[in-house]
Amino acid sequence: MAKRSKLDEFLIWRSKYLDDRHFILVLSVIIGIVAAMAAVILKTSVHYVEAWVRSIRPSENWLMLIFPVIGILLTVLYVRTFVKDNIGHGVTRILYAISRNKAVMKAHNMWSSMIACTITAGFGGSVGMEAPIVATGAAIGSNVAQKSKLGFRRTTLLVGCGAAAAIAAIFKAPIAGLIFALEVLMLDLTMSSIIPLLIAAVTATLFSSLFLGEQVEFYFTMIDPFNLGHFPFYIFLGIVAGGVSLYFTRTNAWVEKRIKKITEPYKRVLIGGGILGVLIFLFPPLFGEGYITMRAMLSGQPEELLNDSIWGFFVDDSGFVFIGFLVIVLLFKAIATSLTTSSGGIGGVFAPSLFMGGITGFVFARLINSLSWMKISEYNFALVGMAGLIAGVMHAPLTAIFLIAEITGGYELFVPLIITASISFLTVRYFEPHSLYAKKLAEKGHLITHHKDQAVLTLLKVESVIETNLIAVFPDQNLGELVKVIARSNRNIFPVIDTENNFLGLVPLDEVREIMFDREKYEKITVRNLMIVPPQKVELQDSMETVMKKFRDSGNWNLPVVEDGKYVGFVSRSNVFNVYRKMLIEFSEE
Repeated sequence: MAKRSKLDEFLIWRSKYLDDRHFILVLSVIIGIVAAMAAVILKTSVHYVEAWVRSIRPSENWLMLIFPVIGILLTVLYVRTFVKDNIGHGVTRILYAISRNKAVMKAHNMWSSMIACTITAGFGGSVGMEAPIVATGAAIGSNVAQKSKLGFRRTTLLVGCGAAAAIAAIFKAPIAGLIFALEVLMLDLTMSSIIPLLIAAVTATLFSSLFLGEQVEFYFTMIDPFNLGHFPFYIFLGIVAGGVSLYFTRTNAWVEKRIKKITEPYKRVLIGGGILGVLIFLFPPLFGEGYITMRAMLSGQPEELLNDSIWGFFVDDSGFVFIGFLVIVLLFKAIATSLTTSSGGIGGVFAPSLFMGGITGFVFARLINSLSWMKISEYNFALVGMAGLIAGVMHAPLTAIFLIAEITGGYELFVPLIITASISFLTVRYFEPHSLYAKKLAEKGHLITHHKDQAVLTLLKVESVIETNLIAVFPDQNLGELVKVIARSNRNIFPVIDTENNFLGLVPLDEVREIMFDREKYEKITVRNLMIVPPQKVELQDSMETVMKKFRDSGNWNLPVVEDGKYVGFVSRSNVFNVYRKMLIEFSEE
């Protein structure tokens, strides 16, 4: 008898003394602590590396031309040498894991993104560390669930706990972490999910505060309270923020498409990183995450954005030229972020969205103050602009509202935050139905949503509904041989294949029924004469939504499944509906 491992002994003890509901609560605390430790390590390491890089810059700033290239090159070398897996687009990978991989994430995801992001962002890559730490937290939750032998539904919940804990820890914003898991990761809004998510988020916040202090990301004292007379300006800011969010989303897709055409990885690093270095050399605020720039604007010192810049001699921080400088920085930030990620760097769009939102709100308010008799708060509008960009880029208005409110203590701006975030979201969604995270998954039919029927259909895979108990025949077999096959089969469809298993067509029983007892035709008619080619075939990688569309378009109840032309099996409507009903029951259980 094999000796039990310590883990097996623990799981046996757990099954006796701790039910699933309480076990999930215990695990949510553990995940909250571990995810917070990861967030603390990543945040500290990025800031130390960035501080070291900034400390060795000469006054002429020329090293900014090569630092981003070095950072991306080291990241690519690290990923290709040690990780040997694609770890980019962290939040997208979480969504894919939930919808297509039973919420299973690889063990290396618990640390690989952290190291890669430290190198990329520390050396000036124009990205944030939020997506990597969210991917790390989600991977921690997934691997804890796998070790605990939990099913898909509870594994998905713990993935959400890890993601919520990561956001909560890095921003010290537990409510924002909770809502992020519900809104962006599309987890169900039920009491059985909210309590573990909230426990994980609060635990992570407390643990993060223990090591990093209680100070939030942006220290901001409300100078100007919300003025009801400024209501129309917040509406207009929402429209502007939606437009900037659309620009960011489209620019990211365009730049990534162009850079990915360079198939040689190191050539891609040199070209993409080189362009990024030039942009950072010309506009230093593009360096790194951009939190220094945001703090400068919110502390009433926007002139600090011109520090170490070649434009500092020509730009007056109080005139329209300065506004133009900020607009150029805003436009180039989207390009810089896209260049960083598409060239091989690891990072997210969370911090760049906050950066662009802060500049959008600040420029908007500065223009209003310069062109009209009315004076509005540039600092308040910078904060609200951040919420507008988060809502637009991530399609997550609630996350945006509570995140800005929590990290700034600006609950007095709750009403304008709601107005601007909602309008920005509605504006960008009119043109882009899916967020930057979810766009590619939605195009492939792999995106899970809050629509429960659609979510179950997304989770259903072709492999789970394939029927392989049909007897295949060959095109050169005669009718007599086919009748013998029919006699020992309980199906009314017979796939036709060649000697290399290529699918050629099928023979329905109805095509044979009238002649199957006419022995004179047994040698004269072959399977090839009776075979028909179905109007639709299912590819093994098709989404279930695509399969159902093929059923509707063809009007058939059975469709062949092929992979690269090779016969795999059949799918039937009745079997799909049976499996779907079982999964819907499991998916809806509390």
